[in-house]
Amino acid sequence: MTPVELSRTVLCAVRRAVDDGELSVAVPARAVVTPPGPGGRGDYATNIALQLARPAGRPARQVAEILRSHLRDTTGVADVEITGPGFLNIHLEGSGATASLVREILQGGGGYASGRQGILPTGINSGPAVDSSRDIDSNRDENSTDVGGSTDADPDTDADGHTDVDREADVDSGADVDRDADPAPDTVTATRRTIPPYGHTPTLQGRVIPLRVPYEVRAEVVADSLVRIIATQGGRAEVDHVRPGERVDLRPVPAPEDPAPLGPDAARWALLYPAPHDRPRITADHLLQRESNPLFRVRYAHARARALGRNAVRLGFDAVPGDLADVTAADPLVRALAEYPNALTQAAAHRAPDRLARHLVAVADALLAFQHTVLPLGDEKPSAAHRARLALAVAAGTVLAGGLSLLGISAPDYL
Repeated sequence: MTPVELSRTVLCAVRRAVDDGELSVAVPARAVVTPPGPGGRGDYATNIALQLARPAGRPARQVAEILRSHLRDTTGVADVEITGPGFLNIHLEGSGATASLVREILQGGGGYASGRQGILPTGINSGPAVDSSRDIDSNRDENSTDVGGSTDADPDTDADGHTDVDREADVDSGADVDRDADPAPDTVTATRRTIPPYGHTPTLQGRVIPLRVPYEVRAEVVADSLVRIIATQGGRAEVDHVRPGERVDLRPVPAPEDPAPLGPDAARWALLYPAPHDRPRITADHLLQRESNPLFRVRYAHARARALGRNAVRLGFDAVPGDLADVTAADPLVRALAEYPNALTQAAAHRAPDRLARHLVAVADALLAFQHTVLPLGDEKPSAAHRARLALAVAAGTVLAGGLSLLGISAPDYL
């Protein structure tokens, strides 16, 4: 059961309680489901009982008791505990929670292309990100090596003439693919239409969000990112420039100097990563390929995910979502991926792209700590555990690519 499915399950429990006369409330449009925080238990937690306590005229723990009885009867739910003032902590059956999460990410994808993204805007509109026309591979020369220092050269094609893109598409799908068969375009298109990108929710469905901004580069870059972030929640942002003295919706602290010399990606990160009330640092630190640079860690983690996929293909195995109970290093990464939809929702609700940027750093750090468990070591043969770990790493790369895309920053396969 994925977080999205579990959110629907919670709403169904509320609806059944209302239909049975146990609660007298309006069924909310959405139930927030996240991994449990400190003191929590189980696979996921929700504060729906606290949300309904006031309109129901009952204590939150009493509302939680009512909902627990309905949730426990749901297929896929093993148990439900109540903690604190009324948080519902949900245990899912078996070990399918992580596999379902990974499968949802891989099926939905990141929602945006990861190769090329927006440049510093000279004007803002509510259309898609401006193409920088800068191929991510243009900086690679014939002596460049794979991220992660693979000792084997990573050829552009294999013995059968398949490219990295071909092989990586197979890994991303987590399925055995007949490479000689032509895909059915209508089928692929229909599938992508029915599965929303991971993290996209209808919390702002049908709403038009006005964004009045001054003529200032940081305000424009923030608004440009919010256009895409708000779209992930079903809303539409309309950006207008205002003159001095007119009311604005966004006025982040301006950049102290022109960020353009940093280049499109580093400049956008320098403007988006700090909170709106913090003054951005326009320094060459954003260009350093060091652990101290958050932008480098995020892009490096994405490149490592892609490299793991390429190396797995050479070792003869692909990504298949499965059980990860044997790898404790997977827990922080699973938690960060599960929290990604909420990070998007909060970034859109608070008009704060920095929340998304900081969450991408958390995903990247968790992936970099987990990556060393993915590939077999020495004479070890690839197993189902390796396939499951690879699927989790590929899913993390997908989230990083999608998140960077929303910020207008490229996610290179090589770094």
